[in-house]
Amino acid sequence: MAAASSPRLPSLSRMAGHTRAVLAALALVWCCSLPLACLPGPYPLEPAAVMRALRAFCSGEGAQDVPVLVVGGIRLARVCLALLCGGALGVAGVALQGVLRNPLADPFTLGISAGAACGASLAIALGGALAAALGLTHTALVAGAAMAGALLALALALWLGRGQGAFSRETVILAGIAVAAFLGALVALVKALNEESVTSIVFWILGSFQGRGWESLPLLLAALVPGLCCVGFGWRRLDVLALGGEEAAHLGVAVGRARFWLLAGASCMTAGCVAVAGVIGFVGLVVPHILRLFMGAAHGPLLAGAFLGGGTLLLWADVAARCVLDGGRELPVGVVTALLGGPFFAFLVRRR
Repeated sequence: MAAASSPRLPSLSRMAGHTRAVLAALALVWCCSLPLACLPGPYPLEPAAVMRALRAFCSGEGAQDVPVLVVGGIRLARVCLALLCGGALGVAGVALQGVLRNPLADPFTLGISAGAACGASLAIALGGALAAALGLTHTALVAGAAMAGALLALALALWLGRGQGAFSRETVILAGIAVAAFLGALVALVKALNEESVTSIVFWILGSFQGRGWESLPLLLAALVPGLCCVGFGWRRLDVLALGGEEAAHLGVAVGRARFWLLAGASCMTAGCVAVAGVIGFVGLVVPHILRLFMGAAHGPLLAGAFLGGGTLLLWADVAARCVLDGGRELPVGVVTALLGGPFFAFLVRRR
């Protein structure tokens, strides 16, 4: 027995060491990206001035200085939001692909993005009258409506996908597609009836961090923290669910309950990201596939790697979105992620 099993140990040890090395490299890139992504921007600042402004902002000094306001109040806020949103979308993609056992599943499979788009479109079309009636700013109204729409779409997809008291991965996917199609038609109807809001609705649907700052962080964390807890504490169940529903039940896992909490956690994180930055695609789809090539399919390390890798990818996509055009104009970050992720994912599908 010992002689038969001993040759496997070095291979497993090398695999674990390789995974730790990949995670360490991702963490190093993530940490280095935090200050480096604050360097570029339409307001010209030397690298040394940016670093001084970051130190002053973190220490609470010179709060009224223009470099500190630009770097700490605008650029650093966008950097943190992009890192958190990208990490959440990457983790949600790993969870959904594991629960649904579908390599094409991503955070928008259940119609969450369509629900958020529908809620935000209604808030944009109704405009300032509703915001004044509720005592909210227009930005807060749109973000809250997007969050509510995303969660309602999730609840509807899960309710439609529930059969015989349990969740079926096939029916949940079909229910999500049906919900997304219906809510997408509602968004098109809102745009047709309110032509003045078309530009705002389209730009929000394409995703952007423009105009987002530290005031958006509490809304994001309110959805991100519970979602991460649901998915992070259930990583072992993801490994078991990957074997199939019957095998997981034989191993003592409550399959329906495990799927519900993992889906709810992934969808909650996605709803928070969409409410803050709009619809951003391909991060939750591409990042898990790339990491599996280097880290394998074990969900514990994969979830950590997806958080670091997804955040880094979305951060530099946002940097490209705000620097590729001149005159202070920006591209929607969702366009950049699609341009980067679409061809690369097609390449992976073609090769593997």
